[in-house]
Amino acid sequence: MAEVITMPRLSDTMTEGKVAKWHKKVGDQVKEGDILAEIETDKAVQDFESEINGTLLYVGVEEGAAAAVDSVLAIIGNEGEDISGLTGGAAAPATGGSEEKKSEEESKTENNATSVERTTAEVPAGVEIITMPRLSDTMTEGKVAKWHKNVGDTVKEGDLLAEIETDKAVQDFESEFNGVLLKQGVEEGGAAPVDSVLAIIGPAGTDISAVGTPKAAAQTSEKPAEQKTEAKAEEKAAPAVSSSSSDRVAISPLAKKMAQDKGVDINSVNGSGENGRIVKKDIENYQPSAQAQAQPSVSAPAAAPVALSFVQGEDTETPNSQVRNIIAKRLAESKFSAPHYYLMVEINMDKAIEARKEINSLPDTKISFNDMIIKATAVALRKHPQVNSSWAGDKIIHRGNINVGVAVAIPDGLVVPVLKNTDQMNYTQISAAVKDMASRAKSKGLKANEMEGSTFSISNLGMFGIETFTSIINQPNSAILSVGAIIEKPIVKDGQIVVGNIMKLSLACDHRVVDGATGAQFLQTLKTYLESPLTLLL
Repeated sequence: MAEVITMPRLSDTMTEGKVAKWHKKVGDQVKEGDILAEIETDKAVQDFESEINGTLLYVGVEEGAAAAVDSVLAIIGNEGEDISGLTGGAAAPATGGSEEKKSEEESKTENNATSVERTTAEVPAGVEIITMPRLSDTMTEGKVAKWHKNVGDTVKEGDLLAEIETDKAVQDFESEFNGVLLKQGVEEGGAAPVDSVLAIIGPAGTDISAVGTPKAAAQTSEKPAEQKTEAKAEEKAAPAVSSSSSDRVAISPLAKKMAQDKGVDINSVNGSGENGRIVKKDIENYQPSAQAQAQPSVSAPAAAPVALSFVQGEDTETPNSQVRNIIAKRLAESKFSAPHYYLMVEINMDKAIEARKEINSLPDTKISFNDMIIKATAVALRKHPQVNSSWAGDKIIHRGNINVGVAVAIPDGLVVPVLKNTDQMNYTQISAAVKDMASRAKSKGLKANEMEGSTFSISNLGMFGIETFTSIINQPNSAILSVGAIIEKPIVKDGQIVVGNIMKLSLACDHRVVDGATGAQFLQTLKTYLESPLTLLL
């Protein structure tokens, strides 16, 4: 029976998707895990794979066209199957009809074409315009931190073109095309809006002076067409080139999301798809080895903070980075939009200290108090789901996953990498993940999706000797936990004054979501878990 494939929602802010390229044509055989199309979202271009076997009977969105999320993208079924009931009587468009329709649409919209559309129409054969990518849902412009290719350099698919500084982190940007870098649209250190021209790649010696000039006539000679054909032939014949980054793994978006949700390290998964690509069933059938579970991630060296020199009587200025600007904006929005209130509690950490010593006595195991606090917090959120919720104007969203964000200080300010499904992680997994992400955060190596999706946040200044402090809520969370230092203090125990190890916790809550009693009950549960670590096993 035929199956209707709808336009997927590939990001939380996506409302429509554009088919950048079809990898299958009507009549082609499709297997589970095969790439159907490349879908351009509001953030990036992602591969979209089939989850079923059959024949592609109908294409609902033409290549280069956009459609709303959940609209019909394609229909897959048995060869020759009648799908008129699913398409409203419309048959799969024939090649000629499709070309005619496309020509008509182009002629109709010619007068209303935007500058980008006119530029695209005038691009010489074989030339590709690379635009500034949207690497996060809040990104409006990007800064070129470093170019890895100069004008005139040969570029292959997968090569690093540049390092792009977003409002959250610095990310490597790779080429999706083969050719020669003909133009750099943004100077190193310069910034440009999303979707503006970042670079132009094409055959060596191609004249691109007319690109972007509305009145320029399109070239129709046979020579560019021959160059394009030769370029395609070279691309097919060229061997696969691996990126200079060891983190590049061939994986479908669906499989990647499943891996993140399950806490699976994709570097340890063997792909069964095309060219070793990891697909959905590989994540479903993945069984981690004991060695992989026990071995912590190797952390990259942290970047040294920029030293500021002090000169008596001389004022200096430091231009704000993208990260610093967005921190200022988001924290101001949170502080003035969410009604904060604060709850504080003291924790006796004597038993937690003993438990940590016993755990760290095990081979190849070393956890911190921060790891224990993260684990206890995640388990406490299970019992108090209201604290794991978000305000959404006319409703409250109760999050189905517990994703704890851990605040990390970097030279530019503060970022919050996220541990997905933290309540399902053990101490060793939490420790390895925190060390890895904290190190990469300081060297600006975190990816945007590693800092999205938090449902609760923790900020720990105990290592600096700070006994107690309050934090600003990391939106859209409804609470953030501030962790102070463990201090030896006199306490009353069984009617006697003894020395105890005390740690203070402060919980900042959004009163629109978390009432005082709810926040207090959460802290009581967390206090129980930390003062009696064995209760985490119940």
